[in-house]
Amino acid sequence: MDQPNQGSAGCLLALAGAATATLAWAPLARVSVTGGFEQSHRDLSVLYVDLPLIALGGALLPLLVWTAALRVLGRPWQAFAAAAVSLALGVWGLTLWWEPYQQPEFLGGPLWAGAPG
Repeated sequence: MDQPNQGSAGCLLALAGAATATLAWAPLARVSVTGGFEQSHRDLSVLYVDLPLIALGGALLPLLVWTAALRVLGRPWQAFAAAAVSLALGVWGLTLWWEPYQQPEFLGGPLWAGAPG
């Protein structure tokens, strides 16, 4: 693979990584965007804080691994395999670790916090 093709392959890999990370993150953030029951749990900060960070991480992780593996290994297909594995592990770690904050459904009532029944 010559130099211009490697550059376009890297850009394509970054685009695929950003799309994959965003699509894996979206079902987890649905509760924060829609608000849940009567929209009482709406937190739109996931759209302007978390979404750009997830997309940036999804783009940069496979791109950096691909670049490093291409320099070390010198073979584009092995570098692509390393980048794909890093993206899969990154998305797995994201879905395992990231969980949006969810407030309790009900915060009061006569039987809450030791109130007399």
